Amino acid sequence: MKIVFFGTPDFAVNALQALLQEGHTVTAVVTQPDKAKGRSKTPVFSPVKVCAVKAGIPVLQPARVKQPEAVAALRAYEADVFVVAAFGQILSKEILDMPRFGCLNIHASLLPAYRGASPIQWAVINGEEKTGVTVQQMNEGVDTGDILYQKEIRLAEKETGESLFEKLAILGAEAIVETLRLLAEGKLVPRAQCEEQASHTGMIHKDMGRMDFGRSAETLERLVRGLNSWPSAFTFLEGKQLKIWESEVCREEELLGAEYEKEAQPGTVIRVEKNRFAVKCGEGALWILSLQLEGKKRMCTRDFLLGNNIEAGMVLEGR
Repeated sequence: MKIVFFGTPDFAVNALQALLQEGHTVTAVVTQPDKAKGRSKTPVFSPVKVCAVKAGIPVLQPARVKQPEAVAALRAYEADVFVVAAFGQILSKEILDMPRFGCLNIHASLLPAYRGASPIQWAVINGEEKTGVTVQQMNEGVDTGDILYQKEIRLAEKETGESLFEKLAILGAEAIVETLRLLAEGKLVPRAQCEEQASHTGMIHKDMGRMDFGRSAETLERLVRGLNSWPSAFTFLEGKQLKIWESEVCREEELLGAEYEKEAQPGTVIRVEKNRFAVKCGEGALWILSLQLEGKKRMCTRDFLLGNNIEAGMVLEGR
């Protein structure tokens, strides 16, 4: 099958590689423009562009894919179907209607749950037991098209946003290969989404990682995992930002006799051990297991405590 592939980040690379390995002809790849990075402002290719260039596939990088010149450029490439995976721009109806099989989108949730930009992180933050990927027939709405194929996965106990991202990238690649096989065989049965079951996610931004210790320890532990590796959960220690990379909810019996436990305000360090320290939360307490002080490298709490003074009664501030 002839395909024009739309995608930008690492998540989309697995799908592109899978399509090529399956023997499909990718006539062109559409990805976001190169980004200037560093002081030298050197242009950096998107992960999908790196993959496309290596495979010798023509690459289109329109600043706005809806513009007439971008649409005209797309028409120059033969395609039975357009495949989209985390491209980063909205496609116009003119583009959606261009190939004979339309546009298929790989979305990292079990639609209609978690429509929108950040379904992976929110599945962890919200404590979901399962998630997955959906291949949907795109329409003019945001993730509202008919469901064509789904694959499900259960979240691991210590699942992070990063680990789930990697798993769903692989799952998405498997799903689009199977979807195209069924499409070629005429066996796909589109299923309309139930609007009453729909939920939505917005963009993840850095300030979302600010830890409010007035919340429960369970909620904060999921936040730490969901925002690992970007943008990370964080607090402040004596005016310096302290990123929290790994944490664990304290069991009640672990805190018997902990200093300041009863009267301490949320954010107060209530116990310090060799490999960890506990912080009082609005409900329960949180062990800090891995962290990174502003200007320093990431390290386990054991190593951090060797060079930094943390005592019961100190307060971490969300500010």
